[in-house]
Amino acid sequence: MMLVLLLPQLPEDILLLLFSYSDTQALGRLSQVCKKFHSLISRDTLWRRIAKVSLNTGITRLGRDTFPHIALKERVKFSQNWKRGRCHQEILLRWKYNLLPWLQLDDQWLYLSQAADIRAYPLRQNSVSFQRRPVSVCTGHQDDVCRFVVSESHIISGGGDGKIIVCNTCNSFYAAYSAHEQEVNCIDSRGHVIVSGSRDKTARIWSLHSNRLGECLHTIRTEDRVWSVAINPLLSGQLESCLGSDFRRGAGVLDILYETPSVVLTCGYDTYIRQWDTRVSTRRSVMEWEEPHDSALYCLQSDGNFMIASGSSRYGVVRLWDKRQTKSLQVFFLSSPSSSPVYCLRFTTSHLYAALAHALYMLDFTHTDPQQGK
Repeated sequence: MMLVLLLPQLPEDILLLLFSYSDTQALGRLSQVCKKFHSLISRDTLWRRIAKVSLNTGITRLGRDTFPHIALKERVKFSQNWKRGRCHQEILLRWKYNLLPWLQLDDQWLYLSQAADIRAYPLRQNSVSFQRRPVSVCTGHQDDVCRFVVSESHIISGGGDGKIIVCNTCNSFYAAYSAHEQEVNCIDSRGHVIVSGSRDKTARIWSLHSNRLGECLHTIRTEDRVWSVAINPLLSGQLESCLGSDFRRGAGVLDILYETPSVVLTCGYDTYIRQWDTRVSTRRSVMEWEEPHDSALYCLQSDGNFMIASGSSRYGVVRLWDKRQTKSLQVFFLSSPSSSPVYCLRFTTSHLYAALAHALYMLDFTHTDPQQGK
């Protein structure tokens, strides 16, 4: 009893050292002892060790902090909700006709493609309501937008009309040019380079310099239609390796993501998420996770550390995966009553957004739903 009474009188650095040996539950209880403890336990230094091994706290495997403006204590709390599947689910937008939407997050903006338009919505995460009227709209395609990317203040889209359109996020710049003979299935951009892939069995590299827009720098001819492309963060521009060609027919890759310059995640028709390491000479993936209901996986996203979220081709299923486990961690069914693929998903440390054929869904992990995670 005397020890408890004397403990608050210890110097702050000694208290911080003692608290550093505590787990999440113990820190939560200690923070309720007194105002001094509450103030000390709110400091990021105490939570960094826990955050590094938790899901989606913004701490990547390279040590980067993706969300420095949010206290680590709060992010660890959100992480527990992700792990246990506790969230509030909401439909942010609905539309009349089934579409193949794509979405991107950029700072405080959500960009969503709907038919031939790309619309920008401000994210108000501290507000109860979502602003359903877009602030700006990029348009110009004669057919639906297939994919788009937001890169360095540019919105770059590929459409079913075979065109690439480059817009400035401030709507002060616009360019459009014919890129492929058939629809542009996928697109990526980094630095001053655009890469596009098409049903016409080619991938092409384009310049993003203002005086060279529309100039094709290189064409890569493939044996099949190109469904997904991604640019290495190092922009090496050289063939590093082949990830394998001995898959069964139809096992196409539908989404690809660089976690680091040498670690790649893929998913596709064969129901697997695969992790590749380009430093390994073998053509086999270093890790695999299988969708248990034998559904194709249309999209994936990673926190850069331990968590992967995947979108299924049926029943609007979003799954969360912990890469330290072989089975999925949580599953969310978003499509009701009609079945729809999850065409695209993106998440922050506190929210997940998923685009389905008929609606845009949000999962809010800051406020728990008592019916979730039981």
